[in-house]
Amino acid sequence: MPSVRIFAGNSNPELAREICGYIGTGLGTARVGRFSDGEIRVEIEESVRGADVYVIQSTCAPVNDNLMELLIMLDALKRASAGSISAVMPYFGYGRQDRKAAPRAPISARLVTDLVTAAGANRIITMELHAGQIQGFFNGPVDHLYCSPVMLGYLMDELDLHRPVVVSPDAGGVERARAYARKMQCSLAIVDKRRAGPNVAEVMHLIGDVEGRDAVLIDDMIDTAGTLTQAARALKEHGARRVYAAATHPVLSGPAIGRIEASPLEQVVVSNTIPLSSAGRACPKIKVLSAADVFGEAIKRIHDLNSVSSLFS
Repeated sequence: MPSVRIFAGNSNPELAREICGYIGTGLGTARVGRFSDGEIRVEIEESVRGADVYVIQSTCAPVNDNLMELLIMLDALKRASAGSISAVMPYFGYGRQDRKAAPRAPISARLVTDLVTAAGANRIITMELHAGQIQGFFNGPVDHLYCSPVMLGYLMDELDLHRPVVVSPDAGGVERARAYARKMQCSLAIVDKRRAGPNVAEVMHLIGDVEGRDAVLIDDMIDTAGTLTQAARALKEHGARRVYAAATHPVLSGPAIGRIEASPLEQVVVSNTIPLSSAGRACPKIKVLSAADVFGEAIKRIHDLNSVSSLFS
């Protein structure tokens, strides 16, 4: 069986090292830097001929730099005669542009998958896509992992929740919240939100009973935290005892950290699919859990030709 080689770009080397630790292998040696004019320079410094190669790179901010790093690394590995190449994208940038939301608008998520294909990837491994249909944009295997095993373990074992209720911050996240509520064996509530513009949310009303209960908001990502913090205030206004939040991807752009600190949220639980900024690490309300074991287990099963279906829940 071919050997496993794992390489990483500059977006999230800590997660890559944790994944290597789970698998029991070392991180491959590659030089990923810049030429003096800013062009990305990649040099794979060990033989990968015939190997099963996994490139770990979250396409988070700076999105375009990290995406180009990934594409150039994939191309370098393809030209180095790697046996198979998997793009491990813990956070899939451009994932929110999955359809034509307006006339003459692009479908950028499809463009990204086409670029990853052209660069040489045979497979994509990712977590919590903003829209599940993005899997269909890639003409090859897509392993769409979920962070719920990690999140549920913390929510159920580490937090002393009183009469918990799982809350979806908008109608689009109901299916995700319902899955959490089923596993936590608790009720479900929905915040009815209408968006006035990009990154601008307006909370209208709450569907469900939260009075005297500990509410847990569930989402796939936190960007500017406008939706999350408005939903938290709405829950408190409707009598929630305490409000927590759990989201896989801590994008945390713009005013997000300040909004979280000023909000009634007790704690915001996120994963390390995106590394936190210094301000995020300093925020006492943010708790980071590692998704390395989920990715590591997926890579092990894929390499050993075992089923990974149990990880898709």
